[in-house]
Amino acid sequence: MTQVDKNNDDIAISIKNVTQRFGDEGSPESVLALDNISLDIRKGEFVCLLGPSGCGKSTLLNIVGGLFRPSSGSVTVDGRLVDGKPHPDKIAFVFQESTLFPWYTVIENFHIALKFQGIPKSEWDDRAMTALKAVGMASFAKHYPDQLSVGMRQRVNMARGICVKTGILLMDEPFAALDEQTRMVLGEDLSQLLAETGKTIVFVTHSLAEAVFLSDRIAVISARPGKIKTIIDVKTPHPRSPDFMLEPRFSELRNECYALLRDEIRATMALQRDPQPTGA
Repeated sequence: MTQVDKNNDDIAISIKNVTQRFGDEGSPESVLALDNISLDIRKGEFVCLLGPSGCGKSTLLNIVGGLFRPSSGSVTVDGRLVDGKPHPDKIAFVFQESTLFPWYTVIENFHIALKFQGIPKSEWDDRAMTALKAVGMASFAKHYPDQLSVGMRQRVNMARGICVKTGILLMDEPFAALDEQTRMVLGEDLSQLLAETGKTIVFVTHSLAEAVFLSDRIAVISARPGKIKTIIDVKTPHPRSPDFMLEPRFSELRNECYALLRDEIRATMALQRDPQPTGA
């Protein structure tokens, strides 16, 4: 990967030579999940991590978010070293599963997130309602999570990521459990969000179409041990409409992603049949 000057103010996230091994090297249980990954992500950029199951996409996202330290290498966010601790002032997460507290209403869940971030109480309602309006969920502010569909809960999770006003949003397959139509609509919402807020978004997905529709750049990751195989530039401005999916370039990019991943998927299937390799 091309190295970018670490003093460049345009860089939101800098991943340098990150390797992640689970278990002691040399032991039968040792797994090399990530192998020497380097990637710079610019402020306001939408980057998708695309690869087969088990290639370390979510592991890399968790390292960026400070949920644990890499075995070697480093990550900096806005020039500050990520030291294995979350930085809620810089980074918000949206996970595949809803993380809403079921015993609180939607707006009360927002209050908890804003309180944790140290936002003055006088701003809570305005921030929450502005974010909910952005995803069409303002009328459900006083509902409980179990009164909402899966897609509605994910809209709320997205809105919560907006309202905390962090510059970086990490999203780990947030639409995986949704039907295709709902995924497309939420993808449009997310593209609009990027255009309006200028957030830096790192998004893990298995979906080729989702990666192409959402990304400014797609980091294609190999089968375990995960390495960046190539970076694909989409070069289409946000917000993106469904018409983009009808353009020849969309099909070309999707086919390029599939061609790059086809052998990696087969390699992953081989590992699942014969799991003895330990990442060497």
